[in-house]
Amino acid sequence: MAISAAQVKELRDATGAGMMDCKRALEERGGNFEEAVKYLREKGMAKAAKRASKVASEGAIASYIHMGGKIGVLVEINCETDFVARGEAFQTFVKDICLQICSANPVFVTKEEVPQSAYDAEKEVYVKQALETGKPQNICEKIAEGKMNKWFSEVCLLEQPYVKDDKKTIHDLIAELTAKCGEKIVIRRFARFLLGEGIEKVQTDFAAEVAAELAKVQQ
Repeated sequence: MAISAAQVKELRDATGAGMMDCKRALEERGGNFEEAVKYLREKGMAKAAKRASKVASEGAIASYIHMGGKIGVLVEINCETDFVARGEAFQTFVKDICLQICSANPVFVTKEEVPQSAYDAEKEVYVKQALETGKPQNICEKIAEGKMNKWFSEVCLLEQPYVKDDKKTIHDLIAELTAKCGEKIVIRRFARFLLGEGIEKVQTDFAAEVAAELAKVQQ
């Protein structure tokens, strides 16, 4: 069935989804407008775009303790209204994100948070590895870019595969919740604590400082 530009525009205006997504939804549902809207909502595409400019100042700060106190997570997730924040869908999402952070150990929330210095250092490693195979510089750069995408999926929460369903990313989960509750959802910040993490380094640094002070005294 041929889908007209007017049909696509009408669906886009109603849902805020992308033009190609709207066209695909109409094609999948044989031109039926209501069914196309339902399709977009099921896929987490409807309304997500329209919420992007909204202010999300409500939400929740949640904690999660795992392995009998060995790992702890603290996260802030925002939405637009207290009504949605208290809802079952939002609360379930918050718990799932706590579990994700605990299990997958992300470092950043989004790719945009990654410092340029960290990006450059990681990419340099991949370029050097590729160069060792004898490939040209331009090919090595492309190989490195591909590996950087995988790196993002490891260190950036929104890019990570969902631990309960690796066919989805956390970004996909946010889009689905946005479509379901009709509000902007933002994972603002998080902290993950591992019992004993960093103690050895602190002790080593302290011992080095003491040794340096003793050396000064002996001189």
